Amino acid sequence: RFDPSQVITALAKRGAPVIAGVSVLAGGGYAATNCVYTVDAGHQAIKYHRLAGVGSTTYREGIHFMLPWFERPIVFDVRARPHTMTSLTGSRDLQMVNISLRALCKPDPSKLREIYRTFGTDYDEKVLPSIVNEVLKSVVAQYNASQLIMQRELVSRMIRQRLVQRANDFHILLDDVAITHLSFSSEYEKAIEQKQVAQQQAERARYVVVKAQEEKKKTIIHAEGERQSAEMIGNAIKANPGFVELRRIYVAKEISSLLARSNNRMVLSTESLLLNLMGGDVSSGRTELMEGKSEEHQVHVETPRPQQERRSWW
Repeated sequence: RFDPSQVITALAKRGAPVIAGVSVLAGGGYAATNCVYTVDAGHQAIKYHRLAGVGSTTYREGIHFMLPWFERPIVFDVRARPHTMTSLTGSRDLQMVNISLRALCKPDPSKLREIYRTFGTDYDEKVLPSIVNEVLKSVVAQYNASQLIMQRELVSRMIRQRLVQRANDFHILLDDVAITHLSFSSEYEKAIEQKQVAQQQAERARYVVVKAQEEKKKTIIHAEGERQSAEMIGNAIKANPGFVELRRIYVAKEISSLLARSNNRMVLSTESLLLNLMGGDVSSGRTELMEGKSEEHQVHVETPRPQQERRSWW
């Protein structure tokens, strides 16, 4: 028969050792879970003590120990992280410039205690926007809008130098600073486009003027050459009357070569075409060539006949 009073009496006699064992196990589990913490790769940690405050010792990757309730770890990500910020500022010629900057930043591992005391773990969100806007406005104001485009590398280098100096004051390290975007107002961009079009039109007009001058020079040189050629021909005729006959032979040769390539049969005057080289007075031919007189000639062109008729004609 089950008697509840007996069960209660037995627990009362053995309850103290059981409660002690359970307390020891619970205390051991709490100590095992709260006395050990892990620092992941790319991170570093410092400890906050309830009695001594933030410690100066830095703990790297791995497993570390702490006193439960009295200490707690503060873990920082010391890897470089990108931050992109945009600022609207004015140039030296009062043009509004929209500039975007990308920076890779990380905390100084030797200054984690000061960073946590001053800004906390979100130091980058508190510091970078203010110093980036300050540096961008101070640097861009020293250049004109056109210089910002043509001297972009110089502007980026100056922004990097000043931003690194300002970030060092807050124990922040910058691995890289670069301008990712640079734009102007729509009115200024239209003005630049119109200026480029005007310059292209001016270059085209200048090219037309130069071309006309070169054509003029070419015409003058050609006319001068024709004059000298006529003068040389006149001198040659005066010095040697046989020069006319030589020119006549050249002309007759050219005419005969053209007629030889023709497919039609022609009846032409040899006197008018300068083909009569063997007959006639040479002096009369020379006179006709010089005065530009020529006899009227007759041209008779027949259509090609079949091959049989052509053989019979010959």
